[in-house]
Amino acid sequence: MTHHIIIGGGPAATNAAETIRQFDRGESRITLVSDEPAHSRMALPYWLAGSIPRAHAHTGDDSYFQTLDVDARIGSRVASLDAQANSIALDNGTTLPFDNLLIATGASPLIPTIPGTDLPGVHPLWSLAHTQSVLDAAAGIERPRVVMVGAGFVGFIVLNAMFKRGWQLSVVERESQVLPRMLDPRSAELVERWLASKQVTVHTQTTVEAIRQGSKDAKIIELAGGETIEADIVIIATGVKPNIELAAAAGLATDQGILIDECMQTNVPGIYAGGDAAQGPALFAEGKQVHAIQPTAVDHGRVAGANMAGHEVRYPGSLLMNVVDVCGLQCASFGNWNAPEAEPTTIDSPHGYVYRKLLWTGDQMAGAIFVGRANDMGMLTDVGMVKGILQTQTPLGPWKDFLCESPFDIRRAYVGAGIARKLAGATLLGRPTRARRHQFGGVKAVVPENPALAVYVETKAS
Repeated sequence: MTHHIIIGGGPAATNAAETIRQFDRGESRITLVSDEPAHSRMALPYWLAGSIPRAHAHTGDDSYFQTLDVDARIGSRVASLDAQANSIALDNGTTLPFDNLLIATGASPLIPTIPGTDLPGVHPLWSLAHTQSVLDAAAGIERPRVVMVGAGFVGFIVLNAMFKRGWQLSVVERESQVLPRMLDPRSAELVERWLASKQVTVHTQTTVEAIRQGSKDAKIIELAGGETIEADIVIIATGVKPNIELAAAAGLATDQGILIDECMQTNVPGIYAGGDAAQGPALFAEGKQVHAIQPTAVDHGRVAGANMAGHEVRYPGSLLMNVVDVCGLQCASFGNWNAPEAEPTTIDSPHGYVYRKLLWTGDQMAGAIFVGRANDMGMLTDVGMVKGILQTQTPLGPWKDFLCESPFDIRRAYVGAGIARKLAGATLLGRPTRARRHQFGGVKAVVPENPALAVYVETKAS
């Protein structure tokens, strides 16, 4: 019987296990090894905000793995990989042979070399344990003072959770703007103005020189210009790095991440990689990229699982896409949003918090930036449609001119150019989409009727 081993407990790992079972219907062995319980890192801020209990951050319990007939070794760590002998060794000395292996080891937070990052109350926020530590540090403080070191995508997801708690927030960013890997200077200016209106203090173009212990449990954050900030909690959000050490030690090809092809396979046949640890095909980019975002991890897991089960599936490439709620202001960027050679279409409201930028290569959309209020359902719908336009890489012809004139009427171009029909007829694995098994035993997922979908798919352009 074929034996598949999956290393990791994130979305790439669990989606791979589900996909293998969809294809082979239990005709193989699956072993999953993870040093943490299966969970979604993107759910941690919702737990931090108090929107969900801790249990809802988990993506699989014992009954879930039993339903999939997966031997889940939760709490175990892979100590080494022998790529020649097709085996892994666990930290308890157990050796497990495999026919196919998926390495979905994720990423780890980057901790800058700043004095004081090891003090109590100074945390990254990347794991279940980190989140619990922050909640423990805030317990008993009416409105904790928090300093966020780093103003990137991950940092702002955490910032939004703390804003919902009513905590006092300051942000320190070494670049000249917030969200420098996601927004252009004009859209970032809108975000900074919005944050000021919400009493969030932003310090850009400066660095933290040291963090030292203050009175009682307070921390003193020393900035490069001599300014100091006092805080109860310091969050380190200065980026992440792919966990490639296991793969590199085994002789697999690595760069920034573990290098994979369109089938998610590494340079060693039968060994696959996916998620934040992998560097693979990407849309609107030269060469292979690390896209440490959950949609890419899900795609990687599904494609890897299909190929491990013996069904050749090729991945067209991941779309770089980030969407974040900044204290009630929705920000999104897609694809090649900062391409200097692309032709821009920009609309900007100087009196409100609205910004749209579409970038073009010929009559194909190459990237986009959206900023608007989080309660604007029209904007949220447009975000999904722009994603579809970019993923299908459809030449829009006359619809490009239409969008240049009317960038708020995405729906008309989406329907008129046939994007909905194209997406409805295509799935990642080349087969009809199936409902996912629910992760928690005895609870069935409910999918409501969506009459709007039929309208988008069936409507023809006039």
